[in-house]
Amino acid sequence: MSNEGRRWFEQRKEFVGRARPAEGQDTPDLLTRCPSCNEPVYNEALAENKQVCPLCGHHFRLGAMKRLELLCDPDTTPVHHDDALAPVDALGFVDSKPYGKRIEVARSKTGRNDAFVSITGRVGGIDCEIGCFDFRYMGGSMGSVVGELITRLFERAAEHERPAIVISASGGARMQEGVLSLMQMAKTCAALARLQDEAGMPYISVLTHPTTGGVAASFSMLGDLIIAEPEALIGFAGPRVIEQTIGQQLPEGFQTSEYLLEHGMIDLIVPRDQLRGTIVRVLRQMLKLDSLEVDDALVDRDAAAGGPVHAKPASSAGTEA
Repeated sequence: MSNEGRRWFEQRKEFVGRARPAEGQDTPDLLTRCPSCNEPVYNEALAENKQVCPLCGHHFRLGAMKRLELLCDPDTTPVHHDDALAPVDALGFVDSKPYGKRIEVARSKTGRNDAFVSITGRVGGIDCEIGCFDFRYMGGSMGSVVGELITRLFERAAEHERPAIVISASGGARMQEGVLSLMQMAKTCAALARLQDEAGMPYISVLTHPTTGGVAASFSMLGDLIIAEPEALIGFAGPRVIEQTIGQQLPEGFQTSEYLLEHGMIDLIVPRDQLRGTIVRVLRQMLKLDSLEVDDALVDRDAAAGGPVHAKPASSAGTEA
């Protein structure tokens, strides 16, 4: 509409688009809005608080390398394993794009060959075999390479008689590899059984948001101790799929870590800032080592003093007694 004959306050300004600055020249983002409390939080404060909202305690997603850094002892250098293993498109799978193209995009995005990082690291002075999923790589899905990395981790732990720790964040089996990805469920569980039954070494499973599908239906739920972060989604199929299948509405909070703890599926819910201290204390108990004082350099003082926020509830009979 023309502005001719209109007074200045009635005239409409035409929209003039402004080009977005080139990458690297953009003003850095200072705030992130928390999806739980809907409050803006300074990114610097989030980083200092291990990507946990300081206002409501919501746990944001955390990268694999950062998780390993927070878990391992400071001033120690972890040894990485099998970084060169890379997936191939054995089935020539094509959905909206070829699987080979998806691999290239994920590799470019993450800088690694697949969705799992495997290291030998020290936790509380104890040498451990540790693995962590990288959710950025195709949703942390488990294909042949991820299954092989996890299997080798358990085999290495058994060979050297070390505890194993796996931090899961996965959408499940990788559909682009078909039955080859489903085979990894049995393969990883068989290697884990040898670690637990023959080597007698403990396995601690840490479940983060989300842990679903074939990963939730295999090794991640077979830990000697199963720890979850608060409000993590944990289950085989998604709630919407289950509701459509059974034709019923699911209870509130279904498949959250709190729901699973209440129904005896996991052992502990531990906030991120207390996770390392909890694992150190539990590992030393499992291995029958001397316990550490809360001010010991191998245990974070705040974590050791706080302890886990939840523990598996006692039976009703025991409570009444």
